[in-house]
Formats: sequence, C-alpha cells, structure tokens
Amino acid sequence: MKRFIKRSKFLTTLSLIGVLAVLINWTDFDMNHTDIPKLTVTKALASEKGLKAGMIDPKTGKKVKYWAAPMDPTYIRNQPGKSPMGMDLVPVYEEEGEEKEPASTIRIDPVTMQNMGVRLGRVKRKPLVKYIRTVGNITYDERRIYAVNTKFNGWIEKLYVNFVGETVKKGQPLFDIYSPELVTAQEEYLLALQQKKDLKDSSYDSIREGAQRLLNASYTRLRYWDLSNKQIKKIENAGNVQKTLTIYSPARGVIIKKNAFQGHYVKAGEHQYEIADLSRVWVDVDIYEYELPWIRNGMPAKMELSYIPGKIFKGKVLYVYPFLTAKTRTARLRLEFPNPDFQLKPNMYANVNLESAVAKDSLVIPQEAVIDSGVRKVVFVALGKGK
Repeated sequence: MKRFIKRSKFLTTLSLIGVLAVLINWTDFDMNHTDIPKLTVTKALASEKGLKAGMIDPKTGKKVKYWAAPMDPTYIRNQPGKSPMGMDLVPVYEEEGEEKEPASTIRIDPVTMQNMGVRLGRVKRKPLVKYIRTVGNITYDERRIYAVNTKFNGWIEKLYVNFVGETVKKGQPLFDIYSPELVTAQEEYLLALQQKKDLKDSSYDSIREGAQRLLNASYTRLRYWDLSNKQIKKIENAGNVQKTLTIYSPARGVIIKKNAFQGHYVKAGEHQYEIADLSRVWVDVDIYEYELPWIRNGMPAKMELSYIPGKIFKGKVLYVYPFLTAKTRTARLRLEFPNPDFQLKPNMYANVNLESAVAKDSLVIPQEAVIDSGVRKVVFVALGKGK
C-alpha cells in the first residue's frame, strides 16, 4: 500500500513539471523572419482580458494609449473598467502623427461608434429661437364679464332667461321687475311733463325755467336708474305709468351665473346675472423661474387642444404676473386668444408653445450634441477618421 502511494505522488509531480514546461514554452516570444517578437496564444488571451496602457491590442494590432469613458473624454484610466456613468471604458490607440494632435483629441473606432449610436450634425447659421413648452388653463377674459343688477328694490314679475349656460344677445330681454320706487319716479316725470305744457305760455321766465328744471331732474333720475331713452320715450308717449320695467342684456355672451327667479325680491346692487363674452379668452400658464428672461409682453404664443388634434390656435402674451408661486417657484403668465368659433371653452387644459427670438443670425448646433454635466457644457467636434 505504501509503495502505491509513493508511486502516485511521483507521477503527480512529473505531470505538474510537464504542464509548467509547456506553459513556459507557450508564453515565450517567437521570432519571425523580421526579428519582431510575436504574441503567442496565451499572451493574446491575457491581452484580451487584461489589456493595459502601453500594451498591444491583439484585435487591432495597435498600441493602447489609455482607456477613456465614452461620454467623458477627461475620465482616463490605464486599464479597462467602468465609467462613473456605468459604461465600459473604450481603448484609445496610439497613431502615427498623433504627436501633432492636441491632447484633447480622442479616437474611437467605427465599430464602437456604431454600437454607441453616435450621430453627426452640422453647425448652421440661422436665427436662434428659445422654445418654451408648458400647459395652460383656459379661463374667462375678465374684461368681458358683465354683471346685471338694478339700482332699486323690487320684485321679479317674469323671467326670459331661465338657466346657466344659455346664450344671449345684446339687448335681449332678461326679466321684468316691479318697483314702487320706479313707479313713483315715472309719476313724477309725467307730472313734470304736464306742468311744462301748462306753464309754457307763462309770462314769467322764472316759472317757465323752473318747470323745465323739474322736467330735467325727473328725466335724469330715470336715466340714472338705467332706463334707456327709448323706454322713457315710451312712458312719455303712453302718458301713463308702466307697472314693470324690462331689464335687457348689456352684451352678447353666455350666462355663467344666475340668481334671478320669478317672484324673487331684488335688492339694489344684487347681481341677478353674470354674462361672459367668449369671443376672446385668457389662458393662464406657469413657467419656471429661469425662463422668465425670455418672456415679454406681446410675444406670440401657440396652443393645441387634445380634443382638436392638429389645430393650432395663435395668440399672444398679454401680461406677466409680478410675483412667483411660493410652493412651486414658478411664474404665471396670462395669454390672450381669439375665439370666433367658441371652440375654446373655459377650464379646458391646453398645451402651449412660446417662441422667443434670441438672435437673428447665430451659429446653431443640435441640442442633443451638448453634454451638460451640471457644471459645464461640452461639445465634441468631429475631425474625421474616428477623431
């Protein structure tokens, strides 16, 4: 048994010596007819797995100068690895005549460029425009909202417009109202008319002038209560008091608020209707604080709606609010858009594009060509041949 164990150890030792001899023979350099050393199989395998700066890449036969990050040429290492962005470092090779090139020049082989999806774009000279995209909310033009109320107390006898959302025209009847104060004012006006007729032939100028002043005062009182000349003329021609007065719409638009009901007691100054003219609307949008320098009043704006795809509405910046929203650190803009077909409805959401002209003639490059590290912006210039 002991003799068998010794024999096994002897054979194992001989095997290890043979393997070492083979490895030593394979790792030696072979000399060709040009007396230039040639990498053998073992050395080539080692080079593929652990190439370092100064070694020859067996795939290209070129000497590796260093390893650099694909997206940051300033990140250089002497051996393969990962960049801070998690990408594999790429080899940069020494080339003939490279001593004439700047130190910032890097070279990437075409295969690597294709795998990375590198695209080239030309520098152009054209007008420079700053594009700002944001979302907005359509709202009413506050200058086109009209309140309907009375300057006297009374009771609504009849309604002509009965619900919110109804479209009305300018001069359209809204409701009839009975007011004891208004009846008294009409009686005073009729008495003043009659007194003027009775005293027109008086020989005293002061009496005639007094009758005229009383008539003017009665007429002015009716006008101050928003009776039109046509309504006052109707009272004058009829010669009797009108029990109710018809209140008309002051503008064309849509009823957005209604407090009037038949038989309802109305106090002076209470809003019975609110009418909004939608022929022009406002759009409120928010932009970031750093975008404010590109905004000015009157600059053009374009808007798209999701329910009308493909149609672009054109408007302008009407007003820039003089304060920011504290929570979001955004600034609010008010845009104005014409709405002749009433397709723009309040409380709709819209996509808004603002275009600000920065320069009429400048050098322009594609935006995706700029690498923004947060501290500086870097652009690579293609010199040709992978440089």
